[in-house]
Amino acid sequence: MSTGVFIAGAGAITAIGNNIAECISALEKEQAGMGEICYLETMHRNKIPVAEVKLNNEELCALSGLPLHTSRTALLSSIAAKEALQDAGIENISSLRTGFISANTVGGMDKTEKFFSNFLDDLTKGRLREVVNHECGYTTELVADLLGIDHYVSTISTACSSSANAIFFAARLIKQDMLDVVIAGGTDALTKFTLNGFNTLMILDREYCKPFDNNRMGLNLGEGAGYLVLVSDRVAGSLKKQLYGKLSGYHNANDAYHQTASSPDGTGSFLAMTGALARSGLQPSDIDYINLHGTGTQNNDLAEGTAISRVFAAPYPMMSSTKSFTGHTLGASGGIEAVLSVLSIKHGMVYPNLRFKTPMAELGFVPQTSFLKGRPIKHVLSNSFGFGGNCSSLIFSKL
Repeated sequence: MSTGVFIAGAGAITAIGNNIAECISALEKEQAGMGEICYLETMHRNKIPVAEVKLNNEELCALSGLPLHTSRTALLSSIAAKEALQDAGIENISSLRTGFISANTVGGMDKTEKFFSNFLDDLTKGRLREVVNHECGYTTELVADLLGIDHYVSTISTACSSSANAIFFAARLIKQDMLDVVIAGGTDALTKFTLNGFNTLMILDREYCKPFDNNRMGLNLGEGAGYLVLVSDRVAGSLKKQLYGKLSGYHNANDAYHQTASSPDGTGSFLAMTGALARSGLQPSDIDYINLHGTGTQNNDLAEGTAISRVFAAPYPMMSSTKSFTGHTLGASGGIEAVLSVLSIKHGMVYPNLRFKTPMAELGFVPQTSFLKGRPIKHVLSNSFGFGGNCSSLIFSKL
């Protein structure tokens, strides 16, 4: 049985960068990824801002090595997962028990929407090979095949906590000596289904979102992918590179309050954070930075903020929502934010909560508003809370 789970590699593609280096540069320059819709075919173009990856499908195919008829969700996944695996630098990976656990919420929905539109226009135009992309698991299988991973492959889909759950499921498999290496995280592409759905819920901001601001008006949807390479202590000891740190705590909880809303007192969020702290053996005062779930909606920010007030006390840890850069990437958010969390530890970075102006009247703390680097960051708490009450928290720690 492995006594620890270590982070050997990281990879990401988001609206602020096509790789880790580009994402860090945008964060340092405080450049958000929101803008007008360019690639998604929708009636909401020029009306609702989103955070799209700044490449079309042809350009993503060139980077991924997958064919053009592949769903955008899988294309994003392959690019980030390949970067993470290359970053890990594991030379003998074919001899190790390696898994790929990937999360998403829409699968190949973008291809299904295109098929359906063509099929309605002309019953002879629909191409069935586009529909096979639809299932969430198919996206994972495509990328696993591309990476040459077949020992263990699984898909997690628990709304916006999906990637966080993929990461701590991977950790459990390593700790129970079932796998040596796991590429874990998630991916999601923007689709008509998600944009229309969140618009119907009336929680989309027509301007760039401002999480944890008293005058917040909702979220901006985004897309992207983020993965970590988790390894056992035995594999970690064999690597010639500096590790990012370790996954010291993780927990999933459910407040069973409402299908699309968090409980007012943040019960699920509270249970997730306290559970992760208990597993890590840390005290709330040990946390140096909180990567907030922070969507920018009235309900979510108040529930999460209330839960933080229940767990932590003044002086509060530094905290911010990186969704103010990347938008809310749904099933990919936990993976992307896990990547940003380990980068925070490695480089001593604290990210700004963009566009924050007015503190929430109900809370006694405010998020960080400027970029910091070279800070002594030892422990980072990353929150991912989703529909259906799925609340998960991860704690990453410096070695």
